[in-house]
Amino acid sequence: GKICWSRSLFLNIMKETCLPDVQVDENSENPHWKAIGYSVEEWQRDPAEAPAPSRPLDNGVVETRALNDTTLLRSLADRGLPVKPGAQHTVECDAVIVGSGCGGGVAAAILASAGYKVVVVEKGDYFAADDYSSVEGPSMERLFEKGGIFCTSNVTTMVFTGSTVGGGSAVNWSACIRTPGEVLQEWSHDHGLPLFATKAYVQAMNTVCDRLGVTDECLKEGFQNKVLRRGCEALGLPVDAVPRNSSAGHYCGSCNFGCPTGDKRGTDTTWLVDAVKHGAVILTGCKAERFILHNNSGKDGRSKKCVGLLATCMSNGITKKLRIEAKVSISACGALMTPPLLRNSGLKNRHIGRNLHLHPVSMAWGYFPENKQAVPITGKSYEGGIITSMHRVTPRTIIETPALGPGAFAAMVPWESGRDMKERMSRFARTAHAFALVRDRGSGFVDCEGRLRFTPSRDDTRELRNGLRHVLRILVAAGAAEVGTHRSDGLRLRCKGVRDEDLEAFLDEVTIEKGPMHSTADKWAVFSSAHQMGSCRMGSSPKDSAVDGSGESWEAEGLYVCDGSLLPTAVGVNPMITIQSVAYCLSKGIAESMTNAQKHY
Repeated sequence: GKICWSRSLFLNIMKETCLPDVQVDENSENPHWKAIGYSVEEWQRDPAEAPAPSRPLDNGVVETRALNDTTLLRSLADRGLPVKPGAQHTVECDAVIVGSGCGGGVAAAILASAGYKVVVVEKGDYFAADDYSSVEGPSMERLFEKGGIFCTSNVTTMVFTGSTVGGGSAVNWSACIRTPGEVLQEWSHDHGLPLFATKAYVQAMNTVCDRLGVTDECLKEGFQNKVLRRGCEALGLPVDAVPRNSSAGHYCGSCNFGCPTGDKRGTDTTWLVDAVKHGAVILTGCKAERFILHNNSGKDGRSKKCVGLLATCMSNGITKKLRIEAKVSISACGALMTPPLLRNSGLKNRHIGRNLHLHPVSMAWGYFPENKQAVPITGKSYEGGIITSMHRVTPRTIIETPALGPGAFAAMVPWESGRDMKERMSRFARTAHAFALVRDRGSGFVDCEGRLRFTPSRDDTRELRNGLRHVLRILVAAGAAEVGTHRSDGLRLRCKGVRDEDLEAFLDEVTIEKGPMHSTADKWAVFSSAHQMGSCRMGSSPKDSAVDGSGESWEAEGLYVCDGSLLPTAVGVNPMITIQSVAYCLSKGIAESMTNAQKHY
């Protein structure tokens, strides 16, 4: 009743506050942009240049939204897939993979290069560099789950997850940080997973970084990272360079909406390209409904055997469901979508959907008037590499900088008055943000309908508060004229002439209140999350995990998980390299088991 109404109102307000700054006219322009110092760089190809080359995945992509029953079957057959019409469209392959992101893209490349016929099922659409506009509103709608407005059911956390070919790798912020050594030790020792103590896993990280072209060189930092670096240096704090899957000179600040230069290397421009070269087929606009399970004689105690996938093409012209029969089936649709898919397929393991970790984030901001500082920091908040610098506060807390377009900025600003909102928006281009990210120990839950419930533990909340206080100190030390948080009461501090005791008194007021459903009316804020992990964690026993150490379901032979949901705990840093490295190791093992099965057959 009351909670549902409040939640609905809260989400609608967020959508409405975003609209004025993200809508564009037929010329992709917005009358508000000039007033807030914002512009979208035109990356479109000059018509005088040679025609655009074909998109990297065109040879393997079947875009089902534009097809009907007849053209679908023809397209699949043209790509070497045996098809059978009937009550359902039946397709035969060696491996079917649901999802094309960090897990699915790697798995597709490894299995296809091993000589197996691979079908990747992706409910999102395919976009290449020339298709990305960098315009916030349309990009959020077509590249993110639920248009980017995806909140936990108890309204503690806004969740951002990719929903396009390439998944999160197509829209993430480029940070390529290897799995920390202490995390590997914990996973191998405490969770009984020897993989993470092997040289094979280290080699997998090397291979993944090589394929993504990872470098820690940055020729020119953007405004927000300059602020973070200057503030840390002024306080004598260490600053780490963050490796990226883009070139040293890459200065695009809109990679969170798909990199329009093509310089950032997601799975859509790397692993999936490798997969397509080896004959893989990618079905877009195709939603997985359930895996097809049969009763099994009980290999290793598994009572079911997976024989494929049932999917629905999101096209009015395709009237029948798609039955994809496969020797191996892999769920790689992420920590939010894999649990509902497994539950709806009939799996019962109690850990499916549990142990969800989100790396909760809390942000602070600092306003830096142009040319008002003794040594000005040049640039605008939305320009340059999104994350190129990082400060570690504690073993569980890091500070980084976000990508924040004008719509998201407007949605986060606490409402005080119309005049105040206009003033804040006019400062958009010179307002730097930084956030504290915590390796959460508390966990959430994903139910069979994909609803999320998550509340940071008290310990996590203390870590976040401490991290947020460090963010504010860094912004003040960097020379901000004013700093503040996104708490609903508009907590902020004007920095001119501020004494140390004034700053400490202000920092003492900083609290972490967990969303409008959990706090007093005048003091609340919503956390953010771009990293979802652990909801189908791997382990040594079905008593404490959803899948085994090879990623295979404890209940169904031939059904694997290969995405961020596998991670035993939160990793504590941007998880792309970890997810891809785990996927690399597991898919190598899957390919080997398929080869062994063929030999025995």
